[in-house]
Amino acid sequence: MSIAVRAEHLAKAYQIGVGGERRAAYSTLRDQIAAAFAAPLRTFGRRAKPRTETIWALDDVSFEIRHGETVGIIGRNGAGKSTLLKVLSRITEPTRGRATIYGRVGSLLEVGTGFHPELTGRENIFLNGAILGMHRSEIVRNFDEIVAFAEVEKFIDTPVKYYSSGMYVRLAFAVAAHLEPEILIVDEVLAVGDVRFQKKCLNKMQDVGQDGRTVLFVSHSMSAITRLCSRAILLDHGTVLADGPSHQVASAYLSSGQGTSAVRTWEPASAPGGQVARLRSVCVRNEQLEISDVMDIRQPVYVDLEYEVLQGGRLLLPHFHVHNEEGTRIFTALDLDPQWRRRPRPAGRYISRAQIPGNLLSEGMLSIHPCMLSLSPNQEEFSVPEAVAFQVVDSHDGDSARGDWVGRLGGVVRPMLTWTTPVSPDQGPP
Repeated sequence: MSIAVRAEHLAKAYQIGVGGERRAAYSTLRDQIAAAFAAPLRTFGRRAKPRTETIWALDDVSFEIRHGETVGIIGRNGAGKSTLLKVLSRITEPTRGRATIYGRVGSLLEVGTGFHPELTGRENIFLNGAILGMHRSEIVRNFDEIVAFAEVEKFIDTPVKYYSSGMYVRLAFAVAAHLEPEILIVDEVLAVGDVRFQKKCLNKMQDVGQDGRTVLFVSHSMSAITRLCSRAILLDHGTVLADGPSHQVASAYLSSGQGTSAVRTWEPASAPGGQVARLRSVCVRNEQLEISDVMDIRQPVYVDLEYEVLQGGRLLLPHFHVHNEEGTRIFTALDLDPQWRRRPRPAGRYISRAQIPGNLLSEGMLSIHPCMLSLSPNQEEFSVPEAVAFQVVDSHDGDSARGDWVGRLGGVVRPMLTWTTPVSPDQGPP
């Protein structure tokens, strides 16, 4: 495959706290009033040398992306992800280095990027298509599909300055995805939309990638990255920390401590609970019983609840809920250890460990909500929503529940079922 994007030693610096006049493309009455009030302060400020600081949002970033690749850009806030996309989209010039793009680019970096507020939705669709270099006939061919996807039929002839942020982002994404750019660049502006529309956008980006076009996608959702992208680039403080298969890079990101936390502990004074029992720690372990933020979908997951029983002689029921990133409860697991069923527990320190079998959970970010009940009568002793979280990453080796299917699989669980398919010999017509 030929090269679609090439970044060579990209660097981008910003000056923070620089004094002097601010240049603007135009001046409003508000700007002139503000300038009049600021003038005496600028004169006063010249007595002291202004302090400056250089921030390198990108520093020596190099990579190549081939046509047809779907690549995720990940990293914590401030890592340089959005700056990189702005440089690649020709919105921002690099301080050093060079970015070369081979193909027509459609980008969605901010809500309403490329829209003229005074024009209607219809007019903005044609304007964006023209900017992308498309013929009017191409835009007309895709017009109905764009409007239907964006769900703005009633407002298509309304100036977009009256659109809500949700309407803006729906139409902006629909235009960027449907006007057939050879390279689609999408920042996590999709978070503006509701959950249903986010899923719709992810499915569309998957379709774009399967059509052989190039996709660059910034997201904090590791499930979206591992589902959509075969490759991921991890940025940290403006530099490339890792570049490789998406599930490996996502694992490196989460296990580095930059992602979610799979362990949480409390000191006695702050531990959740009361006079009967208190939660001291929760952790998630992999098959090797190591604490880990990322789990292979094929392997078991262990959840440890460590707690203190302060008042002995009670029937206690440790348990936890598992939720996905949309807040749906996947299941509740009760401690059914026969040693303690229907038996009062003496005071002491306990660790209750549950094993979640492999090939049961679906891919994505999951959270653990630990709880404790006293029984007869029932009384809640502690409850900590989203105490810890971990990422389940599906395998593309062909031996998980997805088999050889590379597309989207829905559902809150993904069990590995046993299939039998007998065949009867064709007897021919009777």
